Amino acid sequence: MSATPGHLRLLISVNLRQAWRRLQTAGEQNRLLTGVIFLFIAGYFMLAFWLFYRGMRFIETFPGLGGLLVERLFYLLFASLFLLLLFSNIVIAYSNLFRNRETQFLVSLPIPTETIFQWKFLESSLLASWAFVFLIAPLLAAYGLTHHQPWHFYAITSALVLLFVVLPSVGGAWVAVNVARYMERKSFQVTLVLVAIVTVALATIWFRPEPITDEMLETRVLAVLDRMLMKTRFTMFPLLPSYWLSTGVLNWAERAFTGTLFFTLVLLSNALFFGFLAFTRMGEPFYAASSAVHSRGALFGHWDWFHRWQSGRSQKALKIGPLEKILRTVLPRLSSEYLALLVKDIRVFWRDTTQWGQTLMLFGLLGVYIINLRHFSQQLTNPFWVNLVSFLNLGACSLNLATLTTRFVYPQFSLEGKRVWIVGMAPLGLMRVVKTKFALTTISSLALTLGLIWLSCRMLKLPNDRTLYFVFGVVVMTFTLNGLATGLGVLYPNFREENPSKIVSGFGGTFCLVLSFLYIVGAVVLLAVGSPWAKRGAQPIEILVTCWLGFATLSMVIGWIPLKLALRKAAQFEY
Repeated sequence: MSATPGHLRLLISVNLRQAWRRLQTAGEQNRLLTGVIFLFIAGYFMLAFWLFYRGMRFIETFPGLGGLLVERLFYLLFASLFLLLLFSNIVIAYSNLFRNRETQFLVSLPIPTETIFQWKFLESSLLASWAFVFLIAPLLAAYGLTHHQPWHFYAITSALVLLFVVLPSVGGAWVAVNVARYMERKSFQVTLVLVAIVTVALATIWFRPEPITDEMLETRVLAVLDRMLMKTRFTMFPLLPSYWLSTGVLNWAERAFTGTLFFTLVLLSNALFFGFLAFTRMGEPFYAASSAVHSRGALFGHWDWFHRWQSGRSQKALKIGPLEKILRTVLPRLSSEYLALLVKDIRVFWRDTTQWGQTLMLFGLLGVYIINLRHFSQQLTNPFWVNLVSFLNLGACSLNLATLTTRFVYPQFSLEGKRVWIVGMAPLGLMRVVKTKFALTTISSLALTLGLIWLSCRMLKLPNDRTLYFVFGVVVMTFTLNGLATGLGVLYPNFREENPSKIVSGFGGTFCLVLSFLYIVGAVVLLAVGSPWAKRGAQPIEILVTCWLGFATLSMVIGWIPLKLALRKAAQFEY
């Protein structure tokens, strides 16, 4: 059956109507929540714009260097965002194409697979790219205002950004389809692991910072600056799409319209060519990959050692698996009903490739961050900057924790789906199920965040008393953020969706993210002001006690109240 534009128009119109009706329903039922979300969005845009604007004004105060720094920052920013956007498209496209109930339903209908891929490609691109556009909009607005650009600068910049996001969307969809199609092959797995190892090794060698000595600082400033920025020259490679976007924006700002027209045509030709290939030639590979994913028995079935271990287990071993044995060893007094629930949640998480795949990607980026902290700390000698960077590190670790709780903890209750009545009618009871989920996620988060904050403090060479101060703060914030995510997940469930990304993208998930962000900002500020080292030990005791009490009260309100309301709702839940 050949694809027709009518099929795609029908899918787009139906989904747009459903999205509009959901938005209207959510706005009518949760006016306060809707107002808070839009207020947060407006506040973020204004705050980001102000920070970018002040930063560019500060850079422009360096005569002869401001333009060079801004130009290099543009190339570096867009190159980094292109890489992150590519990863985001890979994860979302894989989830949307192969782990989505709507996709499975559409495949069973008399609809061409090419049309199904086209619709899911558009949906994945929109989900992956809106955050990118939302992030760079304040930056481009601040740049235009700083350099007194006319109105047409914003129009041409918007067109360039829209053309730019097409390329990582096509690349992400192509990689997702091929990974799904060939992941079970042993040669593909070995090649993927080797490529990852080589890439990490090369990145570690390339981005190794070069220390600047006093003798070098006595030379010309431009020579030293050029040497410091030498590692960022790869972002100016002419074949990178980020280079086309950055150069087009900078040329238009400098009134070099011919150069902007050239790079606009380069972006347009590549977007049309690769977009046309994706729209017309990816239907059959998508169908083959979907068949391979849903007919695959075990991902590591070709590995002989795994096959022998799996086929050689006895019937008793099948009843009591290794996960149960580990939990029995770690928690010997845990009752069987709690053990069964923990095993079920862990197995569901492990069987979802997109879930643990995103976790590995997130912690890979964190690993790069921690490795670079070791080199960054060598340049810190002033106590003010040491104190500032340590609390910025606390904020980074807390934001990572908020990402984990919002992305993985919030949808846990909703993922029970329409089978929630089975769990609720069990002897354990729905109220204790919520408590067990909170305990499991809190313990797992503590194992990650404690290791992260301790390692980062060691990299910053902080003394033991400061390290313990940050560890205490992270422990309290872990309980608070997990209580918030678990509580809001029960208060605003979505049993109709089985895709965690769509559950988080709803109003409840957005509200959880907003509250988590506001709590982190308030908590870090209170801990910073109430730090005994804020003024080299001269901080009055009244300020310290007030800030600590404020931090404890804020944590109690944000974490305990939603969890308490959630437990009350679970006790009165109607199946």
